[in-house]
Amino acid sequence: MKLGRALARFLSEVPVGQSTSPPTPQDRLLAVLQPGDVLLVEGRSRISAAIKYLTQSTWSHAALYVGSQARQRLAADDHCFVEADLVEGVRSIGIAEYDGLHTRICRPVDLTDCETQTLIDYVIGRIGHRYDLRNVFDLARYLLPNPPVPARFRRRMIALGSGDPTRAICSTLVAQAFEAINYPVLPHIDYLPAPTEGCHVCVEEVLRVRHHTLFAPRDFDVSPYFRLVKPTIEGGFNFRALHWEIAAE
Repeated sequence: MKLGRALARFLSEVPVGQSTSPPTPQDRLLAVLQPGDVLLVEGRSRISAAIKYLTQSTWSHAALYVGSQARQRLAADDHCFVEADLVEGVRSIGIAEYDGLHTRICRPVDLTDCETQTLIDYVIGRIGHRYDLRNVFDLARYLLPNPPVPARFRRRMIALGSGDPTRAICSTLVAQAFEAINYPVLPHIDYLPAPTEGCHVCVEEVLRVRHHTLFAPRDFDVSPYFRLVKPTIEGGFNFRALHWEIAAE
């Protein structure tokens, strides 16, 4: 699909504007990242602009941190993330790929070593799968200055791919990895009656898996099941040690 690949390269390589938030230095990110963490990225490409518009979010990309223990299974010694790239497909990369970009760490809680390893094995096992190029055309239609897409339909616009399991998009890849260990991201929740002897009005939460094609990078940010990790604070932030510019009177 030459046209799709050409469009993907164009949308990936042409920057649009700049991030409004400062990037986190690479050394601070690596100091706090743990295997299984989801790294959200505010991209600056044209396709990033479309994703941010459709999801009404800062975040346009998601990658899974697999850590240094998996290096022998990745393409290079300095690689520590697995992501789905628009042009290259599912691949391993290093921290340098996100240099200068605004990022956020979303951390699942209380995973066992075995569950974390299952996450890592899932994404590494899909390296080489291609990006769903049908999504490229769907997203490209919404790069117009003011695309007439009602808010209630925007999320659906990122879920119009072919459904081919070998054609992953970034948030789908990460969401499916967590589904593999039954860890919730943003599931549907049904509240069913569950009366007991001491509580006749008690209810029970029953979770239903949301289809993986409906996930967006922002879902890991707003999910109540992920902890937000801020490297500056984790590194021992002390506001009293800051140096402020004193304006001349």
